[in-house]
Amino acid sequence: MSLSIKEINELVKRESVFVEELKAEIGKVIVGQEYVIERLLIGLLGNGHILIEGVPGLAKTLIVKTISDCIQTKFQRIQFTPDLLPADLIGTLIYNPRTGEFSVKKGPIFANIILADEINRAPAKVQSALLEAMQERQVTIGETTYTLEEPFMVLATQNPIEQEGTYPLPEAQIDRFMLKVKISYPEKAQEKNILERVATSNLPKVAKIVNPEDILKAREVVLNTLYIDEKVKNYIVDIIFATRFPEQYKLNDLKPLIVYGASPRATIYLTIASKAYAFLHSRGYVTPDDVKSIAMDVLRHRIILTYEAEAEEITTEDIIRQVLNTVEVP
Repeated sequence: MSLSIKEINELVKRESVFVEELKAEIGKVIVGQEYVIERLLIGLLGNGHILIEGVPGLAKTLIVKTISDCIQTKFQRIQFTPDLLPADLIGTLIYNPRTGEFSVKKGPIFANIILADEINRAPAKVQSALLEAMQERQVTIGETTYTLEEPFMVLATQNPIEQEGTYPLPEAQIDRFMLKVKISYPEKAQEKNILERVATSNLPKVAKIVNPEDILKAREVVLNTLYIDEKVKNYIVDIIFATRFPEQYKLNDLKPLIVYGASPRATIYLTIASKAYAFLHSRGYVTPDDVKSIAMDVLRHRIILTYEAEAEEITTEDIIRQVLNTVEVP
């Protein structure tokens, strides 16, 4: 039975009560960074993974740790290094000489929220092991496949500097991340607040105020109940197609700058992320403004530029802005 917009709005308001409580609890530790926190919650509600990029010292790890501390789930932080092996991530079979049998030792990937710190420092074999877990929500050890417990979310960080000793993430893996979020420096007043709050031995602690059932119930509403109009669906498809065939949208100057536009996965993630964004703002329906608000984070890592664009120092963000400014809004 389909619900009316009014009924969906009431359902969303009921199921999203925990959101403001969660933000308030996170705010006890994290100063500012509302944009990043909101994007992480979108990933959690949209059943997607997030890549966070920013220079060292901007509290990327602390934000993820604080969010996981507020939720009654298992959290694992994995520091990615060049000598990391797939077994260090997913686990391995251990031989017992006394019984002559192998037993499974599960790795740190068997948790609900995974912080993959400096993901681009791990070699290709480790990244491919993580890829199966991210995409299939399962891990294979020996001949046995284990399903990962929901909610399961990978929050990966990488620094845009210090490229020595790194392994750039392949496009196939980058495409698996729902959002790529760029974290920036705090404002001056926030910086002073950080100084006063953190430069002491009495660091604030957060309480576990949300359980996995709350997250999964909210996710069900986001994915299956939230209303999205046909016009908004068409708008999403137009944005994606404008990155592939810019000449069809009067964006002829973009054609020589793009090798590959966004994939169908971008269409799926932009739809889900827009729904999650509406949910976080206690609305039961998606507006074109929701789509525009989240489009940059969904698309910035999915468009491959030509050498000409790189030579002219044009970024994917420049391309996306032009697309959003040109494609007709319903």
